[in-house]
Amino acid sequence: MTVTTGPEAEAEGTPARQSSLGAAAARNLATTTKTAPQTQETTDRWLLRMLPWIDTKGGAYRVNRRLSHAVGDGRVEFVQDGPEVRVIPRKLAELPLLRGFEDLQVLTALADRCVRRDFRAGEVLVEHGTPAQRIHLIARGRIGQSTPGRYGEEAGGAVLADGDRFGDQVLLDGEGAWPYTATAETAGTLLTLSRADFAAVLATAPQLRDHVERFAALRSRRQNRHGEAEIAMSAGHSGEVALPGTFVDYELKPREYELSVVQTVLKVHTRVADLYNDPMNQTEQQLRLTIEALRERQEHELVNHPEFGLLHNADYKQRIQPRTGPPTPDDLDELLCRRRGTRLFLAHPRTISAIGREWNARGLYPETADVDGRPVLAWRGVPILPCDKIPVTPEQTSPILAMRLGEDNQGVVGLRQTGLPEEYQPGLSVRFMGIDERAVMSYLVTAYHSAAILVPNALGVLENVQIARRAA
Repeated sequence: MTVTTGPEAEAEGTPARQSSLGAAAARNLATTTKTAPQTQETTDRWLLRMLPWIDTKGGAYRVNRRLSHAVGDGRVEFVQDGPEVRVIPRKLAELPLLRGFEDLQVLTALADRCVRRDFRAGEVLVEHGTPAQRIHLIARGRIGQSTPGRYGEEAGGAVLADGDRFGDQVLLDGEGAWPYTATAETAGTLLTLSRADFAAVLATAPQLRDHVERFAALRSRRQNRHGEAEIAMSAGHSGEVALPGTFVDYELKPREYELSVVQTVLKVHTRVADLYNDPMNQTEQQLRLTIEALRERQEHELVNHPEFGLLHNADYKQRIQPRTGPPTPDDLDELLCRRRGTRLFLAHPRTISAIGREWNARGLYPETADVDGRPVLAWRGVPILPCDKIPVTPEQTSPILAMRLGEDNQGVVGLRQTGLPEEYQPGLSVRFMGIDERAVMSYLVTAYHSAAILVPNALGVLENVQIARRAA
């Protein structure tokens, strides 16, 4: 048997792609006074550092909640074909009245009766006190709501944008009036469905009538302002009053979060590990840089993953729009007031820069908060932490997240499983996979993770924040 060694072994068959660190690069760690290998990818990873991590045995985490009667909290989606805009029929099931209704033929009939309306900036779409006869679905644009103030002024209300709607009550209450004035802040397009058209479809669809009757019965049940089944009690009474009996009902099908995984295979040539390990261990340096990249990807998944990522799982009732576009102090206050015990804001670094510009424009001196011994920008004592994993759109907009943390506070928690075989760090394992015929050692690097929002108001999002500089 002939054993080929040295340079001849490399010349016999050149692999299509290098699979491990080469000797020439490895020598850079073996001569002269030097640094450990550096990387530009590493960030502060504030989200990973601040999340309280729950040890998740069995690979799943169940979030039990009180039974809730709240329905229809999603957003409607549209499809555009040239100049035509249509609502996606299945997405009509996000309306409160139609939540859970699955008859596609009936939903398509309703979608066909939606009428397009283009509007311009400043146009009044509905006026306070006038009869409400149509539900409005916003395909594109921003619409502000206002009501007459007690002293004659206009009191500002919600700001609605793409996918939002207003006038839900119209489909059931034909005698109602608009409780606010809706004014277009930008040009855009909406689709409207009149009560008369809804009634025409209702008359020909018995399955829809049954669904509407069940919804009406559900709405008649007593519930708190969060849509949870009410806990009956008596207060302020005297004497021998019969007290109400009650119990706390739970969801029958609570959500379960399964741990996701980030993996890679690290390859190190045995010659590199044998000959170039002084003064720096080549395998350790390769592993350190690999874990840095893996942790960066882990944070990206926690923000953006469609199944458990914070941006995709924030409740629609906890999403708000900025008043004017840029992130003003008023917007941050609006985000704060929607939850108790907000622990932190999370924003893209460019968004934090835009926040600073708005403070400067108003003559506000930025305050700071101490986080892990480091001063960071803060608002109302709540730190504003940077996270470059939060996306920035081509239109130069980006969201700001506000969250309460911890299991005891019914907040946001991170999920991982510890005690893994060959665990290198909590929730991260490094397993030796052997040496192949090319004398390359392989290590399987694995991290398991997820995130859970225990109650909807634990996380809020200020969406579509304009971060570009204003034109001079």
